[in-house]
Amino acid sequence: MSVETLSGQSEKAYALLKEDAQKILKLIEVQMENLTMPQCPLYEEVLDTQMFGLSREIDFAIRLDLIQEEDGKELLDQLEKQLTSLHDRSTNK
Repeated sequence: MSVETLSGQSEKAYALLKEDAQKILKLIEVQMENLTMPQCPLYEEVLDTQMFGLSREIDFAIRLDLIQEEDGKELLDQLEKQLTSLHDRSTNK
């Protein structure tokens, strides 16, 4: 495969993973605003399931050499920070 093709696939893979991370953030945001509080087991179950799924997607992309391990970890770290901030704002209302 050419370098350009690999680069394009890597960029696309990372963009898709980033999009999935934003979907998780939006899902949790909507859930916190409309449905449940962070102490609810349903909230924790949804969050755990979604984060696990994203981490598996990232691991898969890393194993295929579509993204670097550091980029995958950074994506998860950023999402966790955003979720923590969202949680803090929700509990301080």
